[in-house]
Amino acid sequence: MSGIAFPAPDPKILARKTEIVAALRRLVAAPDAVIDDPVELAPYETDAFTAYRRLPLAVVLPSSTDEVSRVLAHLAREGVKVVPRGAGTSLAGGAIPLEDAVVVGVARMNRVLAIDPANRTARVQAGITNLAISEAVAEQGFFYAPDPSSQLACTLAGNIAMNSGGAHCLKYGVTTNNLLGVTLVLTDGSVVELGGEALDAPGYDLVGLVCGSEGQLGIVTEAVVRILPKPEGARPVLLAFPSSEAAGACVAEIIGAGIVPVAIEFMDNPAIRICEAFAKAGYPTEAAAMLIVEVEGSDAEIDAELSRIVAIARRHGVTTIKESRSATETAQIWKGRKSAFGATGRVADYICMDGTIPTGRLPEVLQRMEAIVRGYGLRVANVFHAGDGNLHPLILYDVNDPDQAAKAEAAGADILKLCVEVGGCLTGEHGVGIEKRDLMRHQFTEAELRLQAAVRRVFDPNELLNPGKVFPLDLAKAA
Repeated sequence: MSGIAFPAPDPKILARKTEIVAALRRLVAAPDAVIDDPVELAPYETDAFTAYRRLPLAVVLPSSTDEVSRVLAHLAREGVKVVPRGAGTSLAGGAIPLEDAVVVGVARMNRVLAIDPANRTARVQAGITNLAISEAVAEQGFFYAPDPSSQLACTLAGNIAMNSGGAHCLKYGVTTNNLLGVTLVLTDGSVVELGGEALDAPGYDLVGLVCGSEGQLGIVTEAVVRILPKPEGARPVLLAFPSSEAAGACVAEIIGAGIVPVAIEFMDNPAIRICEAFAKAGYPTEAAAMLIVEVEGSDAEIDAELSRIVAIARRHGVTTIKESRSATETAQIWKGRKSAFGATGRVADYICMDGTIPTGRLPEVLQRMEAIVRGYGLRVANVFHAGDGNLHPLILYDVNDPDQAAKAEAAGADILKLCVEVGGCLTGEHGVGIEKRDLMRHQFTEAELRLQAAVRRVFDPNELLNPGKVFPLDLAKAA
């Protein structure tokens, strides 16, 4: 693909690579913490948005907040750009580097620093994975709620950068709803503590500003997260429908009835078939669409909630009702959904889109999305968080066919414009990165974009942190 532009590299910085790398080696303790060999840099040239690649100037992997501070202070003095990186699972190109930039990765900072069950908080380093947080607090009867599909690999740092969610965000919210405080290293090396263990911090909500800022305000090295008591029980029901519109209408009625399941996940027929072929989860491959709806509580509460949900589903022509009766059945129902992205990669190249819409517009949007993709001569598999209207259409194409690649990008852009048109937004949890950067003017006015860019410059006056992301390049030049 070649539709997205990158800032031109600074030849003066490129010429000083040896000098810059030597200085970085003096700033970090571990002898293998600085990478500059082109072969060893290759894993860092892209993230999960693999259509675009740039080999960075160097990579540094600090082991502490102090090392991050020293690195950023030095690079700021030298005028070197910085691309923060967690695990590189960004689907919007948020961690794709530039040739004249140093990647600063936090993956080695992955420890649990403190657990406070009484106040339901945990302080962790930002390179820890979501799943590792839950595992660390499990013995005390708690868990960390955000659960993106990549939770086994993705780091908290990246989740904070993109305000990630997951299947259970309908009830528990996304990262911002579970984040109480951060340790933030600014571009000049200053270290600030924002928020903390308390539920509310005085002053401006700077934690809320940092969450979702895509690494452009500073690098988060530690965080205080909210941990929640494990529910008494949980049970999903699988519901199949004769059309995507019927499934969408069912979702809208569930939410409209005031029912708040812990999750409502949607899959259309292509996604059902792809996931069943991979996971053998017992999905109804003849169904046009399928919902996984999970509720929590006591057995009596679960029975009552599922009874109401099934009654609503019947009004929308449900053809299959499969309620889990064991932990094994629950794992099977979720296995296919959690494997969706990887399973799709086995059958085709794809672009995973991420947009959000009002749930009441779901039936209409599903129909229009299918028409958009079909109009480009491509196929789409839909699997997404239907409860909060967070869409994840997977546009299938052949990466070796430049024409198909261009059409896939164009179809994705049209889908995101549709999300904005119906009252939604460009992103739900993947962020803007480079993928949606040039669509920002469809969401915001010029004045709104300039205001956001001005806020960014308060933290990073020289725009050295993650440049070329989020804001259109011509706005950055003119602002």
